[in-house]
Amino acid sequence: MTDAHPHAARAVVVGGGLAGVTAALRLADAGVGVTLLEGRPRLGGLAFSFRRRDLTVDNGQHVYLRCCTAYRGFLDRVGATALAPLQDRLDVPVLDVGRARPRLGRLRRTALPVPLHLAGGLAAYPHLSPAEKASVGRAALALGRLDPTDPALDDIDFATWLRRHGQSPRTVEALWDLVGVATLNARAPEVSMALAAKVFKTGLLSEPGAADIGWAAVPLGSLHDTLAREALDAAGVRTLLRTKATALERGADGGWSVTTESERFEAGAVVLAVPQRETHALLPAGALADQDRLLDIEDAPILNVHVIYDRKVLKRPFFAALGSPVQWVFDRTEPSGLTGGGQYLALSQSAAQDEIDLPVAELRARYLPELERLFPAARGAGVRDFFVTRERTATFAPTPGVGRLRPGAATRLPGLALAGAWTATGWPATMEGAVRSGTEAARTALPALGRPQRHPLQEAA
Repeated sequence: MTDAHPHAARAVVVGGGLAGVTAALRLADAGVGVTLLEGRPRLGGLAFSFRRRDLTVDNGQHVYLRCCTAYRGFLDRVGATALAPLQDRLDVPVLDVGRARPRLGRLRRTALPVPLHLAGGLAAYPHLSPAEKASVGRAALALGRLDPTDPALDDIDFATWLRRHGQSPRTVEALWDLVGVATLNARAPEVSMALAAKVFKTGLLSEPGAADIGWAAVPLGSLHDTLAREALDAAGVRTLLRTKATALERGADGGWSVTTESERFEAGAVVLAVPQRETHALLPAGALADQDRLLDIEDAPILNVHVIYDRKVLKRPFFAALGSPVQWVFDRTEPSGLTGGGQYLALSQSAAQDEIDLPVAELRARYLPELERLFPAARGAGVRDFFVTRERTATFAPTPGVGRLRPGAATRLPGLALAGAWTATGWPATMEGAVRSGTEAARTALPALGRPQRHPLQEAA
């Protein structure tokens, strides 16, 4: 077979987040020479770590579920599975401080078949009345009958669907939004029903262990930067950090050129694995039917509050809160490298539009008293450090209608593919969605490189 142009067996991946790293590894595994360009001084995109004095700090708390098979495959590919363990069984402590007396409940599952695996945990969940629990069961059965790919579901919001199925405001607060805000980065009125159906049907109703939670026992940078870079190097990928793509052009021979501030790269295929606005700026004319629709995909912020106490104040690895501005709290003491008997807690605050730009002093005045209200052991404890990390464009906003705006991996131009959690993966903006997008982008790009890839299920065992 004769190459159509001299660079047919080369690919350039623009963007070194999870989507870009995944695409680069997939292409390299197919025998393609790959160059990965990343404008930052590190890999990992928006799931990264940094140094703060003697600590290694994650920019935010990221978790995944057992049903996140693509991200689990990524962890395996980079040799990180043991560093991000999963719970044996779903068990989420939920502390309600909005009532007269604080009360701890738990969302748990058993090994029974779906949907019975959640019945016992729901029955024992103290934050809902018997009538509300019964209504949850009926709504779950109705949700299980939905097809998340139905375009009609993208036109309505989750809150409307919940009201139609008898869910009270308390049920939304204590269950549906408790899970939905953390996974979708929006509250029910601002969530496309299609994305809500995907999250809850896949996570809660696909198999008994689907919603078991996993998170990194080491800094995220160890997984998404250090180990990812080692895997890329071993695969033969040329990785260039602090190298931002400034232009993308298609040559007369059908090949591609990617220009940076200091170099020009020729390739038979390009994967753009950068945010939607950066993608829009790089896309050649005619790459998509309506390229400007990318600019209509809005962003949603996540705020992370980091508190370091001089003593241990929380005995659990994590918990969720009700009746408080605090959403989820995680113990990051050991992964950060904190020593000396203190404790490092990270608060993950999704759907944070109202707080993302507040001064640190105001956030400190808001959250330290709340933490003392949530666990009295914090009262009287010394605060060694208090700081925040802000991701103003943490995810795309999962609003009704967003499904029509998200493009697939393929473009109208052969050899040009798109990746990123914001593309049409069927998933919300999660690490799972990012990895899935990178896999699909690589599969889409391979034919232009003379290496069409068969689906894994079509390959011999």
